[in-house]
Amino acid sequence: MRKAVVFGGTGGMGYALVMELVQRGFHVTALARTEKKLTDLFGHMDRVRLFTGDALQEKDVLEACSGAELIFHSINVPYPQWEEMHPVIMENLLRAAKAEEAVFILADNIYAYGRQTGLTAETAVKAPHTKKGKLRLRMEGMVKAADVPYLIIHFPDYYGPHAENTYIHYTLWQMLKEKRAMFVGSLDLKREYVYTPDGAKAAVELALTPKAFRQNWNIPGSGTMSGREFIEIVRGLTGYEKNVMPVGRRMISLIGLFDKMMRESVEMMYLTEEPVVLSGAKYEREIGPVPSTPYEAGIRTVIASMQKAGN
Repeated sequence: MRKAVVFGGTGGMGYALVMELVQRGFHVTALARTEKKLTDLFGHMDRVRLFTGDALQEKDVLEACSGAELIFHSINVPYPQWEEMHPVIMENLLRAAKAEEAVFILADNIYAYGRQTGLTAETAVKAPHTKKGKLRLRMEGMVKAADVPYLIIHFPDYYGPHAENTYIHYTLWQMLKEKRAMFVGSLDLKREYVYTPDGAKAAVELALTPKAFRQNWNIPGSGTMSGREFIEIVRGLTGYEKNVMPVGRRMISLIGLFDKMMRESVEMMYLTEEPVVLSGAKYEREIGPVPSTPYEAGIRTVIASMQKAGN
């Protein structure tokens, strides 16, 4: 019986990883801090073990990882708690991976790349200029220094079923509720988003490919999409007719005067002004075609998921 553990199993990428691993025949332990959400998402699935625990607690991590051959780290931590929580979580998960002789897979973002021009390959120099980018690069160093087989997988912004902690999800939610919607960033600038089921397919494929270990991998989205293109897709699928207001750095900064989360978001607004677009050439060369769902098909599925959940 093949076993895997997904930390952050109720998050956007975590949920997709659990579903992909089950489809591949794994028995999966999904760990999260909220029992109800675990039960709502996976309570009906025989091959998913629900584990309510805290990745900050070493005993919870070690218990969750018992017998696992793959350990996926897809935990989302609120920005204000990054410095405090991320290094501890990383230490606990790497310790468990070493104890189990398991492959450690980090579902990472693009922050460590900092500013880039053109298509960004895995060989790009990483010189992050934000404190969050510097922390992600530090975490990458922790993984590489550990005596475990690993994969560091960089994804652009997520969208997908149950990927709720994203700006694009919030815009979708407002549009589905027939509210006056806001879109973070320029409506005209093209940016990249990865559909979480596509990202999970690529991540699991890499995790089952030993020659891919001890490397960084980029998983791009299905091309780029402007805010206007996104809004037109949603209008076509829902009939939404209200205007959508773009929200830029200045407004986020003003909101940040009263909201710590928004205050911590300001430094990352450069990604809405100077998008980082990933190259998938290495994956295509070494593994095969990058899983790629067209934006309209992915957004249609997300809308159906949100409507079913009553969001």
